[in-house]
Order: sequence, then C-alpha cells, then structure tokens
Amino acid sequence: MDHKALSAHQAMLGTEVSRRRLLQLAALSVAGTALTGAPAHAAPPADKHTYRLTVLGTTDTHGNVFNWDYFKDAEYTDSANNDIGLAKISTLVAAMREERGAENCLLLDAGDTIQGTPLSYYYAKIDPITGGHVHPMAAAMNAIGYDAAAMGNHEFNYGLDVLDTFDRQLNFPLLCANAVDWHTDEPVYQPYSLHTVNPEGGRKITVGVLGLVTPGVAIWDKAVVDGKVRFPGIVEQAKVFVPQMRAAGADIVIVSCHSGPNTSSSYGDALPYPENASTLLAEEVPGIDAILVGHAHLEIPQRFVTNKQTGKQVLLSEPLRWGMRLTVMDLDLVKVRGRWQVAAMGAHLLNANTVPEDPAIAAILTGDHATVRRYVNSVIGTSAAAMSAATARYEDTAAMDFVNHVQSAEVARALAGTPEAALPILSISAPFNKDATVPAGAVTVRDVAGMYIFDNTLLGIVLTGEQVRAYLEFSARYFKQVTGAGPFAPADVTNAVTDTAPNGTPDYNYDTMAGYTERLTYDIDIAHPVGARIKNLRYGDDLIDPAQRFVIAINNYRQSGGGNFPGVTTAPVVYNAQREIRQLIIDWVSEQGQIDPSSFSTTDWKLTANDVPVVIQA
Repeated sequence: MDHKALSAHQAMLGTEVSRRRLLQLAALSVAGTALTGAPAHAAPPADKHTYRLTVLGTTDTHGNVFNWDYFKDAEYTDSANNDIGLAKISTLVAAMREERGAENCLLLDAGDTIQGTPLSYYYAKIDPITGGHVHPMAAAMNAIGYDAAAMGNHEFNYGLDVLDTFDRQLNFPLLCANAVDWHTDEPVYQPYSLHTVNPEGGRKITVGVLGLVTPGVAIWDKAVVDGKVRFPGIVEQAKVFVPQMRAAGADIVIVSCHSGPNTSSSYGDALPYPENASTLLAEEVPGIDAILVGHAHLEIPQRFVTNKQTGKQVLLSEPLRWGMRLTVMDLDLVKVRGRWQVAAMGAHLLNANTVPEDPAIAAILTGDHATVRRYVNSVIGTSAAAMSAATARYEDTAAMDFVNHVQSAEVARALAGTPEAALPILSISAPFNKDATVPAGAVTVRDVAGMYIFDNTLLGIVLTGEQVRAYLEFSARYFKQVTGAGPFAPADVTNAVTDTAPNGTPDYNYDTMAGYTERLTYDIDIAHPVGARIKNLRYGDDLIDPAQRFVIAINNYRQSGGGNFPGVTTAPVVYNAQREIRQLIIDWVSEQGQIDPSSFSTTDWKLTANDVPVVIQA
C-alpha cells in the first residue's frame, strides 16, 4: 500500500454536495460559539498586520478510519446518531481548507490513535506493522495531511517497537515532551514542532506545537516502559519547553495535550502528577495560546481558562472521540512591535455525521478493511446458549462469568506445579461493553472480542480475604446510594460521582469478582454508605476468612493502579505472561470448541437495599 501516492486526491469528496454546504450542515449540528472580540466566522481582515490562523483538531480516534463497528460487522450507530472515523474527518478537513485556505490551516491530533478497534489490533498483533505493513491510521493520517500529533497513553499498549515503527511511518511529527529517558531525563521523542505560515503581504508567522501525554502511562503500561521511559508531569514539562519554543521563534504556541480538562486522577495519589491536567496547564504555564485537549472523551466546543501569571485567556477545545467531531479553533492575530500575538480567538466543533466519507481515504484502506472483516467474522466455535452483557453493570451475568472463568483457567494452568497452585483462585472483570453478545450456535472472533474490547493483559496477584473485601467495597462506589429497593432505571443507581470520577464512575471501573473451584458470593447493599456495602461475603459455604490468601486473576490496567483500587499495586505477582485477555478468550473458544454457560455460570452477587433485593427495570 503506497500511502504517499494519493496526495493528489486529498481534496476529492466524491459528492455533489458542495464543501461550503457541508460545513454549514456540520456547524449547525454542533453549536458554535463566538470569538472573544470577533464573530466566530467573520472573514479574516485583509491587512498585513492582521491574520487569522485556523487550527483543526481531532483526538482519541482509537483506530477508527471507517464509519464501521467491527464487533457488529455493520455501519456504526449510537443513540446520539454519531458517525465516526477519519474518512469522515477528511471530508470536513478538505472543506475547511477550501473555505479558510489550506495555507492558513494547521491540522493536529491529541493522541490515542493506534488502539481501540480490530482494525488497529490486527496490524499490531496479527500482522504487525513491524513486519513492514503500513499502519492503517498512518496511511489515513498521511493522506489527510496532518501537520503534527501528540502521543496518547494507548500508543504505548503494543510496546515500544510498534510505537517506534508507527512514528517512522508518519509524514508528520509525533510529539511527546514528557516521555523521557529513564536515566538521562532527555525526551525520547520529539517534544515540539515549529510550523511556518506566510500570509500575503506580511512576514512569516511561526506556530509552535507542543505534545504532552497523561503521566498515567507509567502505571497503565508499566510492563512496557518500566526501566526505559519515565513520564514527568504535564505542567512541569511544559514549563521547560514553552520558553524554549518561544526562544526558538514561536509567535504562537498550541499544545496538543492528551490529558483531560477537569483535574482528576483515576489512579488517585499513586503518581505525584494528575492524570487530567489541561486546565492546570492553561492556568500555570504562561505563553500558551490554545490547547487541543484529549483523553477524557468529552465534547467541549470551547472553554477559556485564565493564566494565573499573565491574566491572559487560553482557549481549550476537545472534539469528543473516534472522529465524531472536528475542532475548529480560530485565532485572530495582530502584529505588535514586529511580533504576532493573539487579539481574539474562539472555537467550535463540526459533526462528522453531516458529511460523507472521503472516497480517497476509503480507497487506500479498502484492502485492510476487508482483511480485518474476514478475520473478525471467522467462526471459532459454538455456544450452547446466548450470553449478553447488557445488564452486567447491575446484575450477575453469564457473560462476565465467562470472562472470569477463562481468566481463572489460564492462571490455574500457569500456576500448576508452583507453591501458589494450592491457593484458591478468584477473578475480576468489568462490564466493558454493554452491547456485547455471544449468540447461541456459531461463534465468531468478533462475538468473543466484543466481550473484551480493551487490549489488557492478564496477571495473577495474591490478596488476603480482608483485602478482597476492601477491593469489593471500593468497587461498590460505582453505585449511587438509594433509600429503597426500587424499581429503578439503571442510571438511577450506576455511575456514581466520586472524588476521582467527577463525571461519574465509568463502567470499566466497576469490577465484580468470582471464584473458580468454589463460589465467591456477596451482596452489595446500596442503601448503605460507601465503605459499608459488602454483606454476606462467603467463599464456598463459609464467611470469608480475612487471613486466607487468594490468587486474583486481574488485568494489567487494574494491577498497575488504573482506577486506584486498594491493595493491588503492592500485592505479590505470581503470574505475568503478558498475554492479552481478549486473545486468551478467543484461544479458549478455539480450543474447547463449545461454550457451555451452564458449566461456569451461577448467580454469585446481587444488589440489595437494607437486605431487600433491588429491582432495576431497563
């Protein structure tokens, strides 16, 4: 695949609808907002001392090129009627370049690019790009013509060799100022880039782009980076590099920051730097004009933050996720005493669901798309009964029991013949994908992969019974406190706001736990306050012994501190083959040939309110 050969086709839309009309539709679907001091879409002033720079941005594209759901093998759809993918983004970008002038636009990305779909997984693990294949995201982004991108935490998921190969395949810089060598503290990757725009009748304008990633990489991908790469704080590194960029000639500084806007950390105080620090960055580091925000998967057309030192406004925008939105930042510049500076600025979002896919992008990746569809649709076994994760957030399901069974079986197999083989095994799982289903009858790769949509690997750690209880109490923070047994809608009891989850606890941070050879049973009494909810916790027929030791099958995200669950980061590790859980499930089905839910599924936990079972009606 020659991803460079299509540069002549980048602007091709293949549609009779005009670009200008497409932009009108896209802007209407996601309300824009006004510039501070100028209308949001006013024509740039035609004066050699004034200039409008347009910065376009995406983030958290997560391996999405096409408007396609590989787990359903169908066009992507959701309740908000969103569309996804870089092919749609390409149409919006081409239209913006035509309207504003390509020479006046910069296109940036804020990270999490090469993980998240079977398309990206296939070319990291099944036919890895280290063997020479160009990554589909590299091919698409090169063809669209990105100017720079920041690394996201998920760029590190597949190891440094895959990341370095992806970096080499790009025709633009992949930036990360706060990934530094373990021993020298020097940046491992290019920290920033300088871009020149040249308005007619005026001198050149230099725009600096700084890339930063959430320090959580140190926790979530510890097995990949430990001893090799460290991750200092976002604010701390920006204080080093923003002055360097200004000294190097940057008139304007844009930060592409893979870190959410609302200061918080899913890992609590496990690191001295916050996970989500974009607002802090704007407040604490002078010299930044605008920040393209990523990581949090939020839709923020524009937000202004005042820098504490200078009193100047910093513009923030976050374009949701998966290519659903395109950020459009307009910066009106004026030349003052020979230097360009921002006089007014504003941002709005364009909606990908208002435009067709760019056929040029689709064309270069049709083969990759077809290859991955064949892979995910290959039959690997059968199931004696259907399983669904639709209700797994609030009731015990066979779907989660299946994940726990496979994880436990793998840990038991690996520990055979070791001193830990005599310890009872428990397993944790989270409802990652409420749309996941395994049908009765033939089962394909995509059916199984839908049960586990993240690329986590499996570990075995040792906890005591007392620590098991503490873990479950912490997990039960996911539920809102109630005064009766309902009936409730799911949203009435799930996704509680906590000190580390100001937007509500995500589903992936709610874990259930199950036994392997004996049942682990418990009630979660959500009429009680956080910390006093786990009732009737038993292993087998007996109340759990606080001193008893258990091996816990757990994923690397959780074990390394993701979610800040207690006890896990310091617990002894007895198994860590770095095997991906999704692939373990696929292999288990391939080897066994049949899934029989009756052999592993029992109702082991339930929600109660003052000992009365809670009724939830979806």
